[in-house]
Amino acid sequence: MAAVDADRLLDGLDPDQRLAVTTPGQPLAILAGPGSGKTRVLTRRIAHRCTTGSADPRHVLAVTFTRKAAAELDQRLQALGLRDLPAAGTFHALAYAQLRTAWAADNRAAPVLVDRKGRLLGRVLGSNRQMRPIDLASEIEWAKARLVAPEAYPAAAATAGRQPPGNPERIAEWYRAYEDLKRTRGVVDFDDLLLLAAARIERDPSFAAAQRWRFRHLFVDEYQDVNPLQERLLRAWLGERTDLCVVGDPDQAIYSWNGADPSFLTDFARHHPGAEVVRLEHAYRSTPQVLAVAAAVRRDPARRGFTAHRSDGPLPLVVGYHTDADEAAGVARAIRELHRPGRPWSAQAVLVRTHAQATLFEEAFRRASIPYRIRGGTRLLDDPEVQRLLEGFQRRRDPLVTTLEDLEAGIELQRSDLLDPHGDVVGADPIGPTGPGAARRRELPESAEARRLDVLEQVVRLGRELLAADPGAPTDALPGWLRTMLISDAPDSGDAVTIASFHAAKGLEWDVVHLAGCEVGYVPITHARTSAARAEEERLFYVAVTRAAEVLRCSWARQRTFSTDPVERAPSPLLGRVREAVTAMERAGRVAPDATQAVHDARRLLAGEDSTDLGTTDLSTAEPDLPGHRADADERARSIAADLRRWRADQARKAAVRPTVVLSDRALDAVARHQPRTHADLDGLAGLGPFSRAQHGERLLAIVARHVEPDATRASAAP
Repeated sequence: MAAVDADRLLDGLDPDQRLAVTTPGQPLAILAGPGSGKTRVLTRRIAHRCTTGSADPRHVLAVTFTRKAAAELDQRLQALGLRDLPAAGTFHALAYAQLRTAWAADNRAAPVLVDRKGRLLGRVLGSNRQMRPIDLASEIEWAKARLVAPEAYPAAAATAGRQPPGNPERIAEWYRAYEDLKRTRGVVDFDDLLLLAAARIERDPSFAAAQRWRFRHLFVDEYQDVNPLQERLLRAWLGERTDLCVVGDPDQAIYSWNGADPSFLTDFARHHPGAEVVRLEHAYRSTPQVLAVAAAVRRDPARRGFTAHRSDGPLPLVVGYHTDADEAAGVARAIRELHRPGRPWSAQAVLVRTHAQATLFEEAFRRASIPYRIRGGTRLLDDPEVQRLLEGFQRRRDPLVTTLEDLEAGIELQRSDLLDPHGDVVGADPIGPTGPGAARRRELPESAEARRLDVLEQVVRLGRELLAADPGAPTDALPGWLRTMLISDAPDSGDAVTIASFHAAKGLEWDVVHLAGCEVGYVPITHARTSAARAEEERLFYVAVTRAAEVLRCSWARQRTFSTDPVERAPSPLLGRVREAVTAMERAGRVAPDATQAVHDARRLLAGEDSTDLGTTDLSTAEPDLPGHRADADERARSIAADLRRWRADQARKAAVRPTVVLSDRALDAVARHQPRTHADLDGLAGLGPFSRAQHGERLLAIVARHVEPDATRASAAP
C-alpha cells in the first residue's frame, strides 16, 4: 500500500486516537472508555503498522474474547484495504490450533476435547447429593483461571474471600479426582488448552521459537478481562519481545467470577517496564446526559472524565412501579411510544441483571405485539446437522481446505435445487436483486432445508477461520476448533427489541436502553457480599448504562413475585446516584432543544414521572387527585388547581397519553400554590423543568391570570 494510504488511515481521528494509532511506543496500553472508538483505534493501528511496514500482517496475532469480535476485526481490516489479514481468534481457539501443530509433530492423536464437564463431574461426585456438577464445575474453572492447583484450592478460596458451595477440602478432593479421570480417559477440557499451550511453549524452545516467529506482533482486545491463565499464555507467546498492544477499560471489568484481573491493565506499566499508556478521552456514542449519569454511577474521583461529542439528549428517567408485572407492562408501553419511523424495534433493548427476569418481558411483549429476541440462544454445536457432520469429520484425515471446498460445492448444489432454471427462488416474490450473481445473493424462503444450508455455511466460515490460524490443518481438527468457538448469541437479523442481561450487553449499543429490575437483590446481586464484589456490581451497572446512545430509562418494582410469593423490594442505591445526576442537570438547564420528535416524546415521558421516592408513579390512566393538597390552601389555589386539572385532562385526551405526561402532579401543585404571574416566576418551581416551561408556560400563566387579574382590578378601583 502507498504512503498516502497510511495517511488516509488517520482521517477522522481525534488527537488521542491518532496518538494511539501512530505511537511507536512498545509495549502499548490503550485505555478506552465506552464509545471512545476502541475497536476503530485497534484496527487502524494494525492497518497503519502493516501499511507503513513496521508489522507484517502475516505475522500479526489479534486476540479477542469472542468469535464475533474476531470476525468484526477481520471485516474492518478488509474495509480499510488490508490485503493480507492477520490471524484473529480467542485465546482458546488459538491455543487449540497451536496444540494441534504440536501433537502432529509428536505423531500423536489429538485428545478428545470435552466442552461440557457435567458428565465427568457426575462420575466424580457419584452418589453425593450435596454438590451439583454445575457448582463444582464453577469452582474448578475459577481455580484453573487463577492457576490454582487442587491442593492449593482451600487456601486460595479463603484468601480471595470466596464462599464455595461446599467444604473447600472436599471440593479440592473432587477437583483432583476430576483431573485424574481426564488423564485416565485421555481427554482435555477448555481450560487445559490454555495450560497445555503455555506449558509447551515454556518447556519446548524449538516450538516456542516457531510460534514466536509466526506471531511477532501481538494485539489483545478487552484486556481488562484477562485472567492469570490467559496472561500466562500471552506471556509465553510474547517471550522476551515488547511488540504488544492491549486495549481495554478498567471501568468495564465485570468478569472476576471467571478469574479476570483488571490489574493486568491498570498496572500495565509496572508489569511491562518502559510501556506507554494512551487514554482515549472523547466519547462518541452517548449523549452528555447519559455520560453524566454514567460518571455519577462510578463516583471515582481519580477517574478522568470524557468529553462528549454528541448533542444534548433527553434526561434519563427513573421510574418506579407497584409490581413486576406493572413494570413489564410499563416498559412495553414506553417501547411502543419510542418506536417510530427512523427508530426501528432493533434500536431498543431491555437489559436485566439475570436471565430469569426476562420471562415477564417476553409475556408483556407478546401481549403488546412487540417483536423481540433473547440474546443468548442455542449453540451451533447443538444443531443435529452439525453433530452428524462433525462425526464424519472426526474420521477423516484429508486436508481441511479440501473438505471445505467439497462442502461449499455441495451447499451451492443444494441451493440451486431450490432455484428455478431462471435463477429465481421457487415460490418467492419475483421482485428482488437483479444482475449477475443476484440469485446467489437472494435469501431462500424460510424452510427446513434453507435453515440447514445456513447452518452448514456457518461451519464453512468457521473452518476458514481455522485455516487462517493453521493453514495445514487436517479435517479432523475442525470439531475441536468449533468447540473452542462456541456460538451463544441469538441471530442479530430481523427488526426486534433485544432482551439481554447486563453481562451479555457488553460491547453492544442501542439508541434506547431500558434498565429493568433495578432493585436491591438484583443491583447489586444478592450474593455480592464483599467490597470487591459490590464494586464489580457497580461497574456492571455502569456498563449497562453506557449501552444507551440517546434515551436511558431505569425502572424498578416495589413488589416482585418469586414462585407464588410476592416480596417487597427496595430501589437500588445506584438509582439514587442516577436521580442525583438528573436533578443536577435539571437545575443547570442541561436538556436538549426540541430539534427532533424523538427528543420531544422522551421529554413528555420525563414530565410524567414525578417522585421524591426514585420515580414511583401512579400507573392508572385516570386523573389522580392532587398530591400535596393542603387543608389550609385558600380558595384561589383550589380553583387554580381545578382549572389546571381540567386543562391537563383535555390535553391528555387529545394526545392519548396519561394526564401526568402533560404536566406532573408536583408541577401542578407548585403552580396552584405559588400562582406565578410572569415567565420568570415559573423558573424554579418544583417539577417544572425547562421543557415544560417552554411548552406550557403561556397556558399556565393564562390559567393563573384568570383567577388573579380580577382581584388586581378590584384592588385598583377601591378608594
